[in-house]
Amino acid sequence: MSIILRMTWKELLRKRVLLLTLIMTAAFLVAFWFIASSIGGEVGLSGLNDADNSQLLGRFSRGLFIVSLGFFFGSFVLAFLSIFSSSSVISGEAELGVMQALMPRPLARWRWYAGRWLGYVSFGLLFALLLYSAILIIAGIHAAVPREWSSLIISYLLFAAVVPLLVSVSMLGSGYLSAVGNGVLMTMLYGGGWLGGMIDKVSSQLGSFGATIGDSLATISGLLSLVMPADGLQRFVMDRLYNFSSLQEFFDPNTYAGGLFSIFGIGMAPPRAFLWYALCYTLAALLLGLWRFQKKDL
Repeated sequence: MSIILRMTWKELLRKRVLLLTLIMTAAFLVAFWFIASSIGGEVGLSGLNDADNSQLLGRFSRGLFIVSLGFFFGSFVLAFLSIFSSSSVISGEAELGVMQALMPRPLARWRWYAGRWLGYVSFGLLFALLLYSAILIIAGIHAAVPREWSSLIISYLLFAAVVPLLVSVSMLGSGYLSAVGNGVLMTMLYGGGWLGGMIDKVSSQLGSFGATIGDSLATISGLLSLVMPADGLQRFVMDRLYNFSSLQEFFDPNTYAGGLFSIFGIGMAPPRAFLWYALCYTLAALLLGLWRFQKKDL
């Protein structure tokens, strides 16, 4: 299994998807630096009076907005790597004849599958740690960010939790579909989950349209989030990092700032039971993918 894991890492380092991810990450971090500098610079120019609660709240709000913006777009980069690094793991190698050369060897299929899964997940977790650290470092230069280690560690685990989820589903799909078809399906699934989260965020600002519309949107959002819970996990990151549930009284959702925070999912984390659902979802996808690979005719 360890040999398959190391082989997976070597392949990832040679794949174009990693090069594209690094280019996307570099472009994102450069843009994020200038955005954080522009937003955080307003506080430095206007000064800060500790006796003025409105200024303190304004500085906190800017820091919160900068970090949430970083995680909002950083999650797309992480999802891109997780999906397209593993979307062709079975079907792609079977088409190239690599699978036929490996399977006759004295290696159990479940060991090969588990080694591949561990390789993709460990690589994605490392990349998530680097991206997570870069976002907080840039935000910390231009604004105030939380420094409590327990919150930082838990929020990182939540940020990186989409890696095993997406890899598990992607490897499951690779047992049924071609590399291109699986990549398209995974993109649509992730986009559907993101759309569900966005509907939930927008619907919170449309209360004036009546309860019927709000209930319909909430139902659609809930179903989409259940189909792909990746966006729901991302909304937990900010809630845990800033412990936003205890700060909601300071932010009025009917104001411009409160509405803007809602658009980025701040203060809109799903119930904690959703974390257990996402864990069961990931384990089910992993076990189903393993079962499918055991039965697949190569």
